[in-house]
Amino acid sequence: MAAGPRLREFQLIEHVRRLFGHTGPSVILGIGDDAAIITPPPGRHLLLTTDLLVEDVHFSHSTTTYEDIGYKAAVANLSDIAAMGGAPHALAVSIAVPRSMNVADVTRLYRGLMAACRPYGVSLIGGDTSASRQGLFLSVTLTGYVAPGRALRRDGARAGDLVYVTGTLGDSLAGLRLLDTRMRKGLARRDIQYLIARHHRPTPRIQAGQFLVARKLATAAIDLSDGLSGDLAQLCEQSAVGVEIDAAALPLSRAGRAYAVATKTDPIQLALRGGEDYELLFTVPASKRAALDRFRRHAGCRLTPIGVIRPKRFGLTLRTSRGDVLPLRNTSYQHFSSNG
Repeated sequence: MAAGPRLREFQLIEHVRRLFGHTGPSVILGIGDDAAIITPPPGRHLLLTTDLLVEDVHFSHSTTTYEDIGYKAAVANLSDIAAMGGAPHALAVSIAVPRSMNVADVTRLYRGLMAACRPYGVSLIGGDTSASRQGLFLSVTLTGYVAPGRALRRDGARAGDLVYVTGTLGDSLAGLRLLDTRMRKGLARRDIQYLIARHHRPTPRIQAGQFLVARKLATAAIDLSDGLSGDLAQLCEQSAVGVEIDAAALPLSRAGRAYAVATKTDPIQLALRGGEDYELLFTVPASKRAALDRFRRHAGCRLTPIGVIRPKRFGLTLRTSRGDVLPLRNTSYQHFSSNG
């Protein structure tokens, strides 16, 4: 059992409120009452998202600190807001705590949560606490705002649109495998550190999402939480379209390519399968490609065209470096399935 003060519910709530419950002027009432009271910005639509993290399903204490658990839990929600092109606003956290955790552990978890949220001015406004007879359960709910009619959705892609992704793909999966296997032969220390950091501390693409909305460039978007192949399939299903992805265009980091070489991993499959990169996948009309190229520096990250949207009858396909067009299989993480 971890050393340190034992948990008491109301003392813990007050402890969290005192350390992390600082709010801005838009929060009228935060932690401490039956519900929070917030003032929405005038002329904005509310965005609401939630994610659940379960010990030994989404994380393992053998490879992850409490700070990293909290950080990543926040990013999972921040990334959802980013994919809609919104501005994150307020956070509610519900936690079921096992007997192995103490006040210091919970403090570290919340410190990680707020480290991810603080750059975007997000306030912690409430939640719930409970004991757990098994592992740690963490549920995070985040609100955000977007101008009416401007939110990016999954159902707006049309045949002829270009498919883009932010950042690089497969880094988080490579980092997780390094943590799980400890097999690091042939990799430079800086590459190992980079990939593990990309797994523990991914970057929510808030700026990129807001850039796409502000410039009216994207027709649809989704964040890459489960993996490119699976999340792309969701976007295509919602938009009733097909897609052709160019395997040679998939962006990998230098460290990701080094990992693929050292472990004899197919880099294309790493990019297609890798989940929890929390990059954005979005579609842009071909007529707006020049505008995207002209203003892309405002996105705050790399933007890479990786394919084109096709009519639904075309299906989901992958064009190989040899020019072959193959069915694009969903190899991403799926709960309740054999490959999950």
